[in-house]
Amino acid sequence: MSVGELLEGKRVCICAGAGGVGKTTTSAAIAMGMAARGLKVAVLTIDPAKRLANSLGLPELGNEERQVAPERFAEAGLEMRGELWAMMLDAKRTWDEVIERHASDERTRDAVLNNRIYQELSNAVAGSTEYMAIEKLFEIYHEDRYDLLVLDTPPTRNALEFLEAPERLSRFVDSRSLSFFLKPGRIGMKVIGRGSGLIFSVMKRVTGIDLLKDLSEFFQSFGDMAVGIGERAERVGELLGQRDTTFLLVTSPQRDAIDEAIFFRRRLRDQRLPFGGAIVNRVHEGPESDTDVSDDLEALLGEKLGRKVARNFEDHRRLAAHDRTGVGRLMRELGSEPLIAVPLLDDDVHDIGGLAELGDYLFAGEFVQV
Repeated sequence: MSVGELLEGKRVCICAGAGGVGKTTTSAAIAMGMAARGLKVAVLTIDPAKRLANSLGLPELGNEERQVAPERFAEAGLEMRGELWAMMLDAKRTWDEVIERHASDERTRDAVLNNRIYQELSNAVAGSTEYMAIEKLFEIYHEDRYDLLVLDTPPTRNALEFLEAPERLSRFVDSRSLSFFLKPGRIGMKVIGRGSGLIFSVMKRVTGIDLLKDLSEFFQSFGDMAVGIGERAERVGELLGQRDTTFLLVTSPQRDAIDEAIFFRRRLRDQRLPFGGAIVNRVHEGPESDTDVSDDLEALLGEKLGRKVARNFEDHRRLAAHDRTGVGRLMRELGSEPLIAVPLLDDDVHDIGGLAELGDYLFAGEFVQV
């Protein structure tokens, strides 16, 4: 089984997994492999370390897609039949674009964008980055400019935030929720209370910031676009469950990573979201036999060197046994669902050549050398 087969007929591939398991580079290798097959592919990441840009030979990535120059692949000895594009999500900028899209006029737009409450909320609302990743994916999906979109998601410690982000935002902007703040003369002031009002007054005198005024102005301006944003959030959430969408779990054989992968797979199953398969990176390969080879190595290399090599061999065999246990746990959870194991590579992936080496395992040797 190869990733190419798993993504046959799909337009959206969502790569989910724990941090530190090679998810970003795997997303890039998947996108590159599908582009090599002749598709026009875009890979979206939120990776703060900018590994994706470095691996693809791009100086930087922003909130708009950039094409990877075809000659970069030729330099690495690869035939590229399609196009590969990449971007790194700017959650704050994507929030701003949502406001610009739904504001009734320029005055309302500017009132929200310049409001201190909005500026803090757009950076701090729980699940904001996760939702904005899906929002950007949704936007590009409906522009219909790509055959396939590959999304590199936040680590699965944020699994609930990612899967529930559209619903959470929809609840937040629900007009019934905002109504408390849109009626300060009656209900709203009761919610705030006299004690809070006193605190706001003291803050205004000390800092010069009228927080109560900012809150009122924000919710008055935001309320006009709440219905539109709420409806959009529902449509964005629907993208996760479409038939042309699939989730690929990316993990490593380590116990914690496998635990998170199993947890996330169960969440997908509970929510009936489409699942394509799992990719287990950095698997140590070694013999299953526990035959003692120290005598043979000492005879071949001498006593001192032979013992050192034998100890190293035993350490590697134990690592391989540990990894087989982890992969076995995940296989039992998946049942008949696909699993692709990628061995531990000799070097870290830091360029297109490294992505091609990773891609050879993901695509079962499909990459074509020029």
